[in-house]
Amino acid sequence: MSFASRLKSSRYLVFAVAGIGVYLVANGAIPLFKKTVVQREAKDSGQDLLAAAVSVARATPADFVEQVVITGSIVPRDEILVGPEVEGLRVVEVLADEGDRVAKGQILARLVTDTLEAQVAQNDAALAKASAVIAQANSNIASAQAKLVEARNAYDRGKPLRQSGYISEALQDQRESAAKVAEVALVVARDTITSAEADKKQIEAQRRELDWKRSRTDVRAPEAGIISRRVARVGGFVAGVGDPMFRIVARNEIELDAEVLDSQIARIKEGQSAIVTLPAGGEATGQVRLVSPEIDKTTRLGRVRLFLGENDKLRIGGFARGVVTTARSRGVAVPASAILFVNGNATVQVVRDNRVATRPVTLGLAMGTLTEIRTGLEDGEMVVAKSGTFLRDGDAVRPLSIPTKLSEVKP
Repeated sequence: MSFASRLKSSRYLVFAVAGIGVYLVANGAIPLFKKTVVQREAKDSGQDLLAAAVSVARATPADFVEQVVITGSIVPRDEILVGPEVEGLRVVEVLADEGDRVAKGQILARLVTDTLEAQVAQNDAALAKASAVIAQANSNIASAQAKLVEARNAYDRGKPLRQSGYISEALQDQRESAAKVAEVALVVARDTITSAEADKKQIEAQRRELDWKRSRTDVRAPEAGIISRRVARVGGFVAGVGDPMFRIVARNEIELDAEVLDSQIARIKEGQSAIVTLPAGGEATGQVRLVSPEIDKTTRLGRVRLFLGENDKLRIGGFARGVVTTARSRGVAVPASAILFVNGNATVQVVRDNRVATRPVTLGLAMGTLTEIRTGLEDGEMVVAKSGTFLRDGDAVRPLSIPTKLSEVKP
């Protein structure tokens, strides 16, 4: 064979060998030398090439804050309805308007007094008449008593004379009859003065009522605060005692009246702090004042009131959003995905020396994607970030560390 023929055959052999190499590489074949080097490096690092690669997170201490979000309307802490205590009178002057701050006892409006003054004059006349009737009755009593004494004396003197026969029996009967008539006249006189005194007391009671009404023609604020609504108009007649002329926010104290799901209201307690966010921007601090003991059986909502105090930025009837802090704690934080529940008990899969160990833990507060571990896990230990049933105790793993986002537990 010529040199050219041998060279051509050698080229074909090289190409054939190269093709076999490409085929082996494409099908995952590893040259003996490279495989040996990789196994030596894996052995030096303590990792098993056949172990599953898992993401792990380090248990890190963090502050947890549990919160409940509520929404509702701004309402007065105590709303006072100021109405007239005397009905049927006309308003002659209004001295306060909506938005005014008023003090306790301050005059808000005045009612006309002409009708009451006329009634007082009539009462004075009736009282004078009753006094005159009583005086006359006293005179009648004195006269009746004198006649009774005279009639009885005449009857008593006639008794021995009748027995001696000096006077007739008819005359003695007349004297006895006169004494009885005098007794009846005295009883009538006494009844008359009793009736007159009762009439006088009734008139005096009417006078006290009139004096009370005259003192109530000035409508006053029963408590300090801010007038939220005014209905009174000059010239208008007050329809009744139950119709308010003014509405006052007592002491200018306001609250957030909200409804909360029954699953969340159990965590809210009186005295817990809260932050209220206003629709127009800004925040206000508050405190839980009232947690209703009743849950609406239709909506499954319960009422909660947040006391906000005096705040000029808030308007009655406005919408607001509140965040109530229900609990605070500091503990070890792990991703919520690291928690695995076995037969209802919480566990985590701890990675130590590239081996998995399932460990029971006690859970605490949860916030964001992180959960507090109160017992069962120490600071710095590594856990499988996404626990699953495919891992068992003692399984070899190749851990891939991921950071724990502590920013997600900030309130």
